Amino acid sequence: MESHRRSLILTISAIFLLLIRGANSFYLPGVAPEDFIKGDDLKVKVNKLTSTKTQLPYSYYSLPYCKPDKILDSAENLGEVLRGDRIENSPYVFKMREPQMCNIVCRFTPDAKTVKQFKEKIDDEYRVNMILDNLPLVFPIPRPDQESPTVYQLGFHVGLKGHYAGSKEEKYFIHNHLAFTVKFHRDMQTETARIVGFEVKPFSVKHEYEGKWNDAKTRLTTCDPHSKHTVVNSNSPQEVAEKQEIVFTYDVEFQESDVKWASRWDAYLLMSDDQIHWFSIVNSLMIVLFLSGMVAMIMLRTLYRDISKYNELETQEEAQEETGWKLVHGDVFRAPSNSDLLCVYVGTGVQFFGMILVTMIFAVLGFLSPSNRGGLMTAMLLLYVFMGLFAGYASARLYKMFKGTEWKKIAFRTAVLFPAGVSAIFIVLNTLIWGQKSSGAVPFGTMFALVFLWFGISVPLVFVGAYVGFKKPALEDPVKTNKIPRQIPEQAWYMNPVFSILIGGILPFGAVFIELFFILTSIWLNQFYYIFGFLFLVFVILIVTCAEITIVLCYFQLCSEDYLWWWRSYLTSGSSALYLFLYATFYFFTKLEISKLVSAMLYFGYMLIASYAFFVVTGTIGFYACFWFTRLIYSSVKID
Repeated sequence: MESHRRSLILTISAIFLLLIRGANSFYLPGVAPEDFIKGDDLKVKVNKLTSTKTQLPYSYYSLPYCKPDKILDSAENLGEVLRGDRIENSPYVFKMREPQMCNIVCRFTPDAKTVKQFKEKIDDEYRVNMILDNLPLVFPIPRPDQESPTVYQLGFHVGLKGHYAGSKEEKYFIHNHLAFTVKFHRDMQTETARIVGFEVKPFSVKHEYEGKWNDAKTRLTTCDPHSKHTVVNSNSPQEVAEKQEIVFTYDVEFQESDVKWASRWDAYLLMSDDQIHWFSIVNSLMIVLFLSGMVAMIMLRTLYRDISKYNELETQEEAQEETGWKLVHGDVFRAPSNSDLLCVYVGTGVQFFGMILVTMIFAVLGFLSPSNRGGLMTAMLLLYVFMGLFAGYASARLYKMFKGTEWKKIAFRTAVLFPAGVSAIFIVLNTLIWGQKSSGAVPFGTMFALVFLWFGISVPLVFVGAYVGFKKPALEDPVKTNKIPRQIPEQAWYMNPVFSILIGGILPFGAVFIELFFILTSIWLNQFYYIFGFLFLVFVILIVTCAEITIVLCYFQLCSEDYLWWWRSYLTSGSSALYLFLYATFYFFTKLEISKLVSAMLYFGYMLIASYAFFVVTGTIGFYACFWFTRLIYSSVKID
């Protein structure tokens, strides 16, 4: 049996590693460095257009930009597709270490429809994203003080709004000249070079030329490499207007850099306010350590005194005079109402907890770097699917303890309940995105892949886990349960279930809310998040806080002779999800500039899913802490 189980685990591990490898092998340049010699072709790829005002990505060619002869899609992994990435080739092709000036890409004269499209994108502050050798294009913003390092923004704006001198009428101008800078690190021995930076300075220039238009051979008067006349400002900008010809051009310069290939992402991941971050983490840690000390002291002293006093009692009369948690020993392990649902939620929580823990370990070890676009999301999805094994096991074990017999029913509910709720929200949101013709809409093929992962892998694994869990002997209660339920005395106002549950959620939320700010900023303001070491520390703090606050409140509840702790232990720490959602609402109104209804619905829809997942994880941590605590204290007292 043991060898059979071991071989099963090995098989699952092998499949998982293959899938992870497959997910990452779509985009190998991020994994292995590529060497270029002088004159090699450097092909720039284009990615989605993004806006923090609408949160709706669009493919690059949804705007009538210059196209190559044939548009080719780069293979995207599951995570990239879900993020709305659409990576395609572009007409921008450079020669390694060969600077170019005033290269003409194309020209076109916009009609009314095109003008409207460009104006909408400029209004919504859309940014164009490009990729060279797997490095995203960045726009450097110099700091006012020279000592501070340069801050980089991903991509460049489609255009800008402004007005001519002496006129108050607002006009729209397009960025039609791009000054690229490619930074490279040269190997002195082999004379090959590796790309370590890709920057741009966009300009809006109303290009003029002599004679007739002759495609790339046309000689521009506004930008001429022969007379060394380059574009250095946007003093005569290109307006977006009907029947006004727009000429797209670019320059490329190559700069040698001391930055090695392995460190090329450091500039992108530079945190502008790392001091605040350190301070908040230390602050959060100090509060939690102080709380832990307090809790441990109260628990050890009170419980030790209670148990030793109770065990020293000789007569039945003295025992009957006792008050507090000992009196409810005959009811404390009575199965709660809706015990089936509790089993399902505990199983789901175990599944999520396993996914988060393994993802964090992978991320801390550096396997999920931002250079591997979509890797984090792909890994999380696959881990969630495979953790179904533990979900089934946990829910079936608990179900058997509650004297349940229909393990298949509980396994099915565990496999379906949470994903069904999330899928319903996801389908509504996807329909909204699809209605906006955004590239963020998940295609049918990806939908099918997600359904296959759920029903083809996750559901069977939940059943396997439940089968193994149900086969094991049921957990024995430390004390016998009375046949007739004991009456619960009237409780003080502060022991009211709603009040104590809401109080219990404040502390776990308080431990993570600063980190939550950074996570929300990275998701909704298009910034990189790569401080998984901090995040892992915060996750440990969260686990400790959830466990401690639930144990404390559970102890007070049992002391006031209220033995209905099962659901309350889950909801106490789980209520932190309510504060998370309220904070997300506060963040929406104070930090984001979203004005469209669809974008607001997207934000709140996704934050609702995140809060639901947070509820399930924190609730399960609190439940298991309280479960362990009650079994521990009731197995320590002598009861006839």
